[in-house]
Amino acid sequence: MGSVQRAMRLLETVAAHAYGAPAKQLARETGIALPTTYHLLRTLVHEGYLRREKGLFFLGDAAERLGRGGAQQKRRSTVVDTLAHWRDSIGVPVYYAMYRDGEIEVMCVSASRQAPAAEEWADFRETGHAHAIGQCLLSQLDEDARRDHLARYPVRPITPYTVRDNDALLLRLARMRRMEPVVERQEYAVGTVCAAVPITVGTTAATMAVSLPVHQADRLMPVAQRLQAEIGRHLGSLALSISI
Repeated sequence: MGSVQRAMRLLETVAAHAYGAPAKQLARETGIALPTTYHLLRTLVHEGYLRREKGLFFLGDAAERLGRGGAQQKRRSTVVDTLAHWRDSIGVPVYYAMYRDGEIEVMCVSASRQAPAAEEWADFRETGHAHAIGQCLLSQLDEDARRDHLARYPVRPITPYTVRDNDALLLRLARMRRMEPVVERQEYAVGTVCAAVPITVGTTAATMAVSLPVHQADRLMPVAQRLQAEIGRHLGSLALSISI
């Protein structure tokens, strides 16, 4: 345990020196004996956590990967915490999804006993034509990207309310107004209605969505509009996080 603590102190001290630092300086600043410092530095260099150039030590690739991973986790945590806050304040399950590498990816779902999420009974990736999340993401793509997606995941009815074919879906997508919530009523799951709010940050197509049981369908648009207002107020601070 002592060796791990000393190694961590060395890493933190090296990180504080953007232009590198020699072993003797690192030993002095950490209070670690010079022979122990040399031993730990050699080990950290061998493992890729540090690199040595002209007698100076810098963070290595392994340490930088840890830093990037930590930053990514922090961004994800920001999204998770924000969705949980909206779930509790609005009283509905909240979903975050994005279109990445040609696929619909649901990145986070914030639900509770009081606000249960819709059950994924049919693969969300393959049924983007049927749910508000998928329709919202597809509406943000250009015509070629939409057709490419539908060539891989063609429209197929999964409830009596699902859009019937590719052409009907493409026509619906073309008629959608930019930045308006996309509403779907029992197209993905009988007994459930959903609305998705489009979010575009740079070239990232993303959405946040809500769902309700069909007997509460009259709440859907007010809830979606409230969510959209919340997103608008916080988009600046969320912009980096939602592009994870």
